[in-house]
Amino acid sequence: MSGITLLIEDPKWRTHRGLQARLKNAAEAARKAGKLKGDFTILLTDDKALRALNRAFRGKDKPTNVLSFPSGGGYAGDIAIAHGVTAKEAKVAGKRFADHATHLVVHGVLHLAGHDHERPKDAKVMEPLEVKILARLGIADPYAPTSSFKEAQ
Repeated sequence: MSGITLLIEDPKWRTHRGLQARLKNAAEAARKAGKLKGDFTILLTDDKALRALNRAFRGKDKPTNVLSFPSGGGYAGDIAIAHGVTAKEAKVAGKRFADHATHLVVHGVLHLAGHDHERPKDAKVMEPLEVKILARLGIADPYAPTSSFKEAQ
């Protein structure tokens, strides 16, 4: 798993036992599935940092869960993930924090590999690939409706 650097900026990320190894494993699985060449870095940080990055690079003045910054040459790019947003989303969806964080890593790596989901036809390629990678990692389909979602319909 060389070439994947995990930087932990927010100490809250360290409170989840075994998470770092799990995220690196997920990043490697997504790298292989996405045929991504080159090294990359995953920054595990806080909402404030993601808000600043989102504002600077996307013009959106709010925190977000994950951002990917593809690069060129031998370096594939960077991924940044916010702890607070990830924790809130996991709680609302009734998912384990580690499972949601793993999904965000897979999602971010696939963006570095050139996948996108802005247009429906692109999402039809990227999302099933995410689901396939996550299934191999023992994580349920994050796009499947939850029981509470079905009840609300």
